[in-house]
Amino acid sequence: MQDGTLLAAVDLGSNSFRLEIGRLEHGQIQRVEYLKETVRQGAGLDDKHELTPEAMQRGWDCLARFAERLVGFARPQVRAVATQTLREARNREDFIARGSAILGFPIDVVSGLEEARLIYKGVARMLPQSDERRLVVDIGGRSTELIVGRQFTPAAAASCRVGSVAWSARYFADGAFTRSAFEAAELAAQAVFDEVMTQFPRDSWDVAYGSSGTVGAAGSMLAPMLGQQGVITRGGLAWLQEQLLRARHVDRLRLEGLKDDRRAVIGGGLSILRAVFAQLGIERMTVAQGALRQGALYEMLDREQPETDLRSTSVRALMRRFAVDEEQAERVARLAVALFTQAAPAGSERAARKLGWAAQLHEIGRRIAHGDHHLHGAYILEHTDAAGFALSELQRLGLLVLGQRGKLRKLAGPVQEPGFALQLMCLRTALALCHARRDPDVAGLTLSLQGQRCIVRTRPGWAQAYPQSAYLLREESQAWARTPWDYVVVEA
Repeated sequence: MQDGTLLAAVDLGSNSFRLEIGRLEHGQIQRVEYLKETVRQGAGLDDKHELTPEAMQRGWDCLARFAERLVGFARPQVRAVATQTLREARNREDFIARGSAILGFPIDVVSGLEEARLIYKGVARMLPQSDERRLVVDIGGRSTELIVGRQFTPAAAASCRVGSVAWSARYFADGAFTRSAFEAAELAAQAVFDEVMTQFPRDSWDVAYGSSGTVGAAGSMLAPMLGQQGVITRGGLAWLQEQLLRARHVDRLRLEGLKDDRRAVIGGGLSILRAVFAQLGIERMTVAQGALRQGALYEMLDREQPETDLRSTSVRALMRRFAVDEEQAERVARLAVALFTQAAPAGSERAARKLGWAAQLHEIGRRIAHGDHHLHGAYILEHTDAAGFALSELQRLGLLVLGQRGKLRKLAGPVQEPGFALQLMCLRTALALCHARRDPDVAGLTLSLQGQRCIVRTRPGWAQAYPQSAYLLREESQAWARTPWDYVVVEA
């Protein structure tokens, strides 16, 4: 990307939606504009873990206002990321489909570990360069992320289902502050953190940083008492709890630095923060400037080039983990992408890269069982955490792996989409041509898409020279017969 390019990140949190716009200058992103709206979508999950119509409408209304500011932005300039509430919501696809259309850009739901990685990236990018070992804590509306790392590289990460919105609704629903409620909330949070504490021993980090709303609010409220900005201490948190107990109710709480949009969730947030301090042995925490949205901004820069795209690294790690035949995987990927490039419209580089990843991973299911390995591979991709990938991206790769062989009726919905259909045609064609697990002779072979017809042409004499490959291509014609697409092999 060139200097001066505007980039935007949309963070769909459980408590607030945020829009961060920055300008790229010499490898750094300088803030141009920041918008925040308290949506409290996390409070809109009903007993069935579905978002209520009111909660969805609040989110859509906010996204419509953000969309007006994003007019003129191209797709590679915007990343919208959704977190715990939409991870939990059973009707999230309803919200995301309409929300993406309103915003004008796709909304990615990320896993808890991916959220943690992006948070660490955002915090690290906003800190001075240092070799210090950093603990980063981010208390959100429905989840809390813990990360330990050095410079820009996280070493350990965890996402715990405990957040300010959820804990406030559970332990301070009527707005009353009592000592028993604080004790119960803090003990419950500690019990959740107990499950991941072995990843974050006290000797694994030097300095503790906190990001996002709860930590920022605590730092602001403690500034007058501590005499310095951006610092939280264990003693300060005890003092802060006493102030809430003295007020007895959220409506009577008057503390300098407490904003109205944070008031309703401060009880739950404070309980979680005290639990984090207790469990991790923290005495002092610095409020960080970076957060998830800054991580998403810098991620867009890294995705511009294949060599810096973390997703490529994650694919190679999965290949090693599941003992994939790398030579065959790379062979199929090269051919599939070459065929796709012939037939795809201009500007399809991102789709080609994703096809390449699916091809590299098409045999990961063989580690589980040779038979039906495409089923196992699809399951792995849909249920794994892979750094850099949104859940929807992994699902898409899983569908391509699932569709690599066999009948296509299992993909009746996705195969209606032209982009997906072309990716799958190229993958299946490449697999047919690479069936002998050696580099195929594809000189003169072309693949093109004309309307609803995929046409594969071969040079004169090719079918006679490679009868098995020609047979497999003819079989492919039969596989596509009951879909909206024709797959035609023209043998010269």
